[in-house]
Amino acid sequence: MSRVTQAEARANRQRVVESASRLFREKGVHDASVADVMRSVGMTQGGFYKQFASKAALVDEAAAEAFSDMLRRLAALDAGEGGHDAAWSSLVDSYLSPEARDDHGSGCPAAGFAGDFAREPGLRDTYAAGVRDMAGWIAPGETGLAALSTLVGALLLARATAGSPLSEEILSAARKAAVRLTERTADGPRAGTPSA
Repeated sequence: MSRVTQAEARANRQRVVESASRLFREKGVHDASVADVMRSVGMTQGGFYKQFASKAALVDEAAAEAFSDMLRRLAALDAGEGGHDAAWSSLVDSYLSPEARDDHGSGCPAAGFAGDFAREPGLRDTYAAGVRDMAGWIAPGETGLAALSTLVGALLLARATAGSPLSEEILSAARKAAVRLTERTADGPRAGTPSA
């Protein structure tokens, strides 16, 4: 049996983290076992403990990876044409869509990990940092926090009511509310944005 090189070990570890991130958001941390994660990447459960100290360590790393991926996607939106306002509008439309509602596994980590991290006080630092970074991308201070809270809360409610007309109503109402929270005022920049 051949030994795994360091590069292969790093690649395997990254595959485990990415798969765990998706499975934990899709099924929940408690319903996705280490065996499920390892099976999803074609590895044995025994290999897990060569890479991670515990499932909690994997959860923390998977959440950090999910938030990093989300921030990369937000940066890519900003890099597109139209500036930050267009990027924000695009995010609102995609985030509060039926497709995002129905895709738990690759969706927003703030929504995907919310319930689990509320029950895991030892893991909240990673979650809090990710939420703060996402809110900061939206807008500075309270405006960004309020807008992100609107997105995440609406997505969670829409998921909980999926299949009923209320789910679509929630998505529609939240799209309008999120845009209003960050609209430019007649007097200047978007609410919460410091003036130059």
